[in-house]
This record gives sequence, structure tokens and C-alpha cells, in this order.
Amino acid sequence: MASTSHNPAILLKRTLSLADPSGFMVCYDSMAQTSSLLINEIIHNISGSSDPNITYIAFETVNKPSYATNFVDVNDIGFTKVIETVQSLLPLANQTSRSKNLIIVDSLNHIPLSHLSSFITSLVAPHITLLSTYHKDLLSNIPTHSLDNYPNAETLLQFMATSIFDIDPLLNNSTLDETELRYSLDKFHIPKGLNRSQFKITFTNRRRSGRSLIHDLVVDAKKHTYDLYEDVAEEATEETPEMLQGLTTFNLSTSAKQKEAKDQVALPFLEAQSEFAGGTAIVYEYEKDDDYDEEDPYEDPF
Repeated sequence: MASTSHNPAILLKRTLSLADPSGFMVCYDSMAQTSSLLINEIIHNISGSSDPNITYIAFETVNKPSYATNFVDVNDIGFTKVIETVQSLLPLANQTSRSKNLIIVDSLNHIPLSHLSSFITSLVAPHITLLSTYHKDLLSNIPTHSLDNYPNAETLLQFMATSIFDIDPLLNNSTLDETELRYSLDKFHIPKGLNRSQFKITFTNRRRSGRSLIHDLVVDAKKHTYDLYEDVAEEATEETPEMLQGLTTFNLSTSAKQKEAKDQVALPFLEAQSEFAGGTAIVYEYEKDDDYDEEDPYEDPF
């Protein structure tokens, strides 16, 4: 955890409700768990506000979602006219309105890398929130810049986003682990039980100070609840005395009596700290075989 002074569930709730200003939000999804359920959570949380203005930019979506106020099909108007069309549908910054203005982009993977940053900055504004999806399992765009060290699309989005949602399926009750799931998806074998209403997100929230808060949470899209993620596999692999039995003929476990005796051992550095508080010193204990000459000052350890 990056911080314990904030309640992660409340922080996620406020972000999904657009209560805290977050100009650019990115959802990283995959075939295993799409971002549609998380986007529906945002729509659910802002539905109580007065007439939210939602503009949907479709690169992959064919039909207009029921919650969208405006629907912009890029295939119909062309990519060069998207910014102009969307800006004409949004209210001006000087118009006072309590309604929330949200722009949803169904996929940023179709935007050329050379136009990605300008596309985002043209739509982000103090009175507008840009919510976009980036598919992790699609090939990255090939850089078209002359600079060799120009970042790829995923790195660029991580740098620009104020809120990041890395979405993964919940595998605690599944027979597959992450390695097996990735192996199956790489071969386009989609196992059953994916894209469920309960899923895991790694939520990154960037503050104005530049500090980032990172939390792992579980979202239940049916109950609209958010809880901290607890890795059952990691808890099950904690070392116990029973795990050490049968590995060797030696006794590798420690009994309660042995642990208590170990805790009662007085360590030399603790003695030095108690006797010479506020400074450092050498604690030397003489043994019977030590050759010590009282008349030789150079052999005095003090």
C-alpha cells in the first residue's frame, strides 16, 4: 500500500463519482476482463447528479449506449474531425452548470501514437473528465517519431493520466492461475468464468502534489461495493512448521519454548545502547585467557 491515511474504498468511490477532479482517467483491460463493467460503475455513481452530459467517442462500438447523451462514430466522420465535433457538443468553460461533463473513448488503441498526446490534451479541460480504455493484450502502436527513445502508447498514457484502473479477473476461486490464464489467452483460448461481475483493479490515484496512491481492490458490479483485495494464494503460502516436516532428517521448526528463550537473549548492542545513551561506545568483556598489561596504556580498550 502506498498510503494508510486514506480509505481506499472511499477514495475509489469518490473517483468513480467524479467528486474529486480527475481530468484524464485510463482503464487498462484485456480479453480476460473488459472495462465495460467499471464504466457502468461510473455511470451508476454519477446518475444521481443533475443531467450528466456524456459524449461517447466510438472506435469499436456500433450502437449508441443508453446512457450516452451524444454519440460520435469515428468511422462515419473520420478521425480528423473528431476533436472539432466533440468540442461543438460540449458546454463552454464559462457556462455555470452543476451537471458533470464526461467524455468516454471506447479504445485508444486505434489512435496513431503521433497523435495520441494531442488528442488527449485537446479534450481534457477543468470542467470535463476524459475516460478512456486501452486494451493491454493488443499490439502497441509502432512509433512514428524520429526520436528513438519516444515512449510507447501505454507508457505515455501512464504518464498523462491522473487516475489509472488496471483491471484483471478475480482468480481466487478459479482453477487457473495468472500464468496459465496468460498462456491460454496468448493462444486465443478463452477459459470459462471470465468477465464476471466481481473483478480486481489496481487503482492509481495521482494527487496534485505529485504523490501517487496505489491500492488493490475488488469491485462487485452487482452490489456496487468496493473492498480491499486480499490475495488468498499468498496467505496460503506463508511458512508454517508443518511445511518443514519431511524435508530433511534435521528439525527445522522452532517450538514456542525455543522462540521464548531466543527473545530473552540479551544482545551486546542493546547493552551498549542502554549504558551509553546519546553516544557510541565499545563494550568489552574480559575472559580468563586475556593477556592484559595494566602498565601499557595502548592495550586499554577504553
